[in-house]
Amino acid sequence: MLAKKILALSFMVITTIATAQERFIPLFSDSVPEAKLNIVEKSVSSGNTGGRTVNRISNVTAPGITVYQASKENATGAAVLVCPGGGYNILAYDLEGTEVCEWLNSLGITAILLKYRVPRRAGRAKHEAPLEDAQRAMQYIRQNSETLQIDPNKVGVIGFSAGAHLSAMLSNAASSADKIDLRPNFCMLIYPAYLDGARFELASEVTPSAQTPPTLLIQAQDDKPYINSSLYYYSHTSLFYF
Repeated sequence: MLAKKILALSFMVITTIATAQERFIPLFSDSVPEAKLNIVEKSVSSGNTGGRTVNRISNVTAPGITVYQASKENATGAAVLVCPGGGYNILAYDLEGTEVCEWLNSLGITAILLKYRVPRRAGRAKHEAPLEDAQRAMQYIRQNSETLQIDPNKVGVIGFSAGAHLSAMLSNAASSADKIDLRPNFCMLIYPAYLDGARFELASEVTPSAQTPPTLLIQAQDDKPYINSSLYYYSHTSLFYF
């Protein structure tokens, strides 16, 4: 789709090198809250998006985050949780993940790349396990804001396609952990998927309110399978902004 190609070409010009401070942090120190699955994580580069292959990660059973620390020279104190897309079946880990983190670093923003559980779990809604992972990530970020050298009140989220659906849920879920607000302070939804319900209603798992953070929506008109997600979300959230 046009939006994906534009973003792919934009990130191609970024030459920022990820710092040596990158580190993977498991989200669950004990056991992941689900039955053990007999699958092995895979990483395959394939397809053609914007003239490039995409690193597709599948069979994720050990969710975690990778921290891309902004350099001290240009750090703004802001941080963004990055949620790749992939239909809740795989993660487009470079095009909608690592490259986005490098771009954010170039702006002085610490990026936290989320590796959430895929594919969809049998007997559970497609987004339930990923939302658990995203909320756990927000809890970690805010609890460790001093170590991460960020402002806990300047933590946003950016998501692509299914990752944008996940980001929208994270922005509207009324939950907290240890008195920590798990909602981001701002949100960026890039060609979001799965947000549209019947009769111009939003998907039932997303309920905007006055606590919904300021949100940037990016959508191409010819991205027809998902354009209603952006339109419906804008329509229902704008009631609280204007």
